[in-house]
Amino acid sequence: MRRLSKPLTEMKPHYEVVVVGSGYGGSIAASRLSRAGMGVCLLEKGKEFTPGTFPNNIKEAKKEMQFNKKSLQIGKQNGLYDFVLGDDISVFKGCGLGGTSLVNANVSIEADPRVFEDKIWPEELRNDIGAINEGIERARKMLRPNPYPEGRDGYPELAKTRAMRISAKALKREFRMLDINVNFSSGKNNVGVYQPRCKSCGDCVTGCNLGAKNTTHMTYLPDSFNHGAEIFVETGVHHVEKVNGHWKIFFTAYSTDRDKFDAPLMSITADNVILSAGALGSTEILMRSKKYGLEVSEMLGKRFSGNGDFLAFGYNNDMPINGIGRPNSFSGAEIDEIGPCITSVIDTRKESSLEDGMTIEEGSIPSPIKDLMTPALFAFSRLTGRDTDRGFKDFIREKWREVTSFFRGPYWGSVKHTQVYLVMANDDGMGSMHLGKSDEAVIEWKDVGRQKIFEKISEQLHEVSRALGGRYVRNPTWSKLMNFDLMTVHPLGGCVMGDTAKQGVVNHKGQVYNGTEGSKVYKSLYVMDGAVFSRSVGTNPLLTISGISERNIALMIEDNHREVSYEFPQIPDDQFDDLDLKPGVQFTETMTGYFLMGETDDYDKGYSLGKESDSPFEFTLTIQVDDIEDFIIDKQHEAAMIGTMTAPALSSKPLMAFNGIFNLFVDDANREGCKKMLYKADLISEEEKAYRFEGYKEIFDDKGFDVWQDTTTLFIDVYEAEKLIGKGKLKIKVMDFKKQLTTMTALNTNTKAEGLKAQAKFGKFFAGNVYDSYC
Repeated sequence: MRRLSKPLTEMKPHYEVVVVGSGYGGSIAASRLSRAGMGVCLLEKGKEFTPGTFPNNIKEAKKEMQFNKKSLQIGKQNGLYDFVLGDDISVFKGCGLGGTSLVNANVSIEADPRVFEDKIWPEELRNDIGAINEGIERARKMLRPNPYPEGRDGYPELAKTRAMRISAKALKREFRMLDINVNFSSGKNNVGVYQPRCKSCGDCVTGCNLGAKNTTHMTYLPDSFNHGAEIFVETGVHHVEKVNGHWKIFFTAYSTDRDKFDAPLMSITADNVILSAGALGSTEILMRSKKYGLEVSEMLGKRFSGNGDFLAFGYNNDMPINGIGRPNSFSGAEIDEIGPCITSVIDTRKESSLEDGMTIEEGSIPSPIKDLMTPALFAFSRLTGRDTDRGFKDFIREKWREVTSFFRGPYWGSVKHTQVYLVMANDDGMGSMHLGKSDEAVIEWKDVGRQKIFEKISEQLHEVSRALGGRYVRNPTWSKLMNFDLMTVHPLGGCVMGDTAKQGVVNHKGQVYNGTEGSKVYKSLYVMDGAVFSRSVGTNPLLTISGISERNIALMIEDNHREVSYEFPQIPDDQFDDLDLKPGVQFTETMTGYFLMGETDDYDKGYSLGKESDSPFEFTLTIQVDDIEDFIIDKQHEAAMIGTMTAPALSSKPLMAFNGIFNLFVDDANREGCKKMLYKADLISEEEKAYRFEGYKEIFDDKGFDVWQDTTTLFIDVYEAEKLIGKGKLKIKVMDFKKQLTTMTALNTNTKAEGLKAQAKFGKFFAGNVYDSYC
């Protein structure tokens, strides 16, 4: 499958709509708005993973883990597996193009209707349930949820599903197979992406390397691509500001190493902004925006919910479970015996009060962490486990299975006989978030794990485990020793809906309230994801998030006097075929110097007088060569360029440089034996004034050893409306040059060897031209 994202250098300065985040809310917004003919740009903090590129073992998985606890950050800031650690509750979420859909179990289950009878929701939403249901049906057509085809098309009954049936029967509770967004028949889907059928490997939550999961990267995002949306990855939005009637979106480009130079944030502008970065991400962006002057409700960060999530294990059961994923068919069969991560549920919601109801689902452990499970489960079982059956023979069998797992691995013995349980219920939704020292979201929710609902869940899971003769093992953090801490994979709230700014951060449409009271909103600033949920939903929330997002984006399209078709057009067969991308390189450069407005004749004079009058000029630019072979062969040696420039004489704030062109070692037609490095870019100021920047480095063998001076001195011209308005010079500091060397990275390569080869070709070309010019 081809990549959906564009190179950063192709970003435009302004869009009609900028969508931040690519989970269910953001992907739905990008799909529907682009279908309505609006110019859409989607920014995603994480990377793009195509099938076959997700981590396949613990070594690869570790590289994609990030742990964030207050101001402490370990791992890449945009690693795929994002753990946010709180004092009482922690969050796991996905960070990549597709959001958490990349690493969830893709369960599509509707919320209990009583959830929307709660008056905590805005009245307009409670009175418009029909529109939410219509949105859910639209989401179903795109995500195509269906149950695991047990006993059909080569798919066997799964051991873990059989075990759930036994537990449900013993408890006299409702059992059923779940609708999951997984593809069980090979072919091109309704947006033109070819998907193979699921092989039941169980690796859903570390990323589907087959492409059988119907994530947003397989559905809504390709649909937005088909309708003209522009997608950029590794762009983490910091905050938004209202400037000159537009929204200015400030972001960090993680792939560029700009942080090594303490470069300013990059930015683009938009008529409309939709924040869909998740409960933590959208809330964090709005809290930082508030810090920069945006007036918002005092409810921002309030009513955070973990959706009543509770993790536990039925360890060393009397029957096999086969709950550990296998990256390649371990048995040699086309369809493995593990199954998708979650396939079935014990649902108590209909027979309980809303507050006491719960959904109990089985799960599988992904193979990249399989080798951790034998010692971990053994330790957990001793710390928090309770055996549910007795007897000498049972004791001997359990011990033998433990010994077998230790010697033969997780596909045998006690680990093979372990059921994983994920339970969702209704917590009180009284968590909160605030900005930490590093402007990151910090979760506070004292004694959340001591709520009565979690004790009820634990008691129910003990009975579920008893039916299988296993040892009930609670999540080891949910203990007195660990202050009954919880982990959630379904964070909700933080930007909740309300009838006014006193009750919520957004209105029923998702529009952000302008101020701390009343119903005045920023008509073009939306939040569209789980952050707007006013309460927990007691089950997997993706379908409810999708239904509300479909409803709200339809209202936005109507408010903008546009129309949208929900039909699926015919897509060319080769639309998503792999592109023949060639190895390239990228590096980031910083230069500093001085510039004088009004000087149009002499660069040295512009530099010296600019220095005297304190008129500095600085840039940090990222240069991308998308095909190193063509770059070397082409006489213009042209690359793309994007970044920021700081010039107080032009604007008090950094200017964005777009449409940049960089030419390396081109012949000077007016001077024999002279080569030039050329820089050209369009500049946009905070005041939305447009300038053009041009610069050159002159590579010529004058008397004396001047190679360093030539290759690190840039002569610059600045134009406004084609009129030259100033000149100056920039230079590379030695320390900045050392940093520049560390930013060199390969593009479009699959292996480390390919990357080193591409970088070596660029280095050889650069060194060769320097040698030819000076030796």
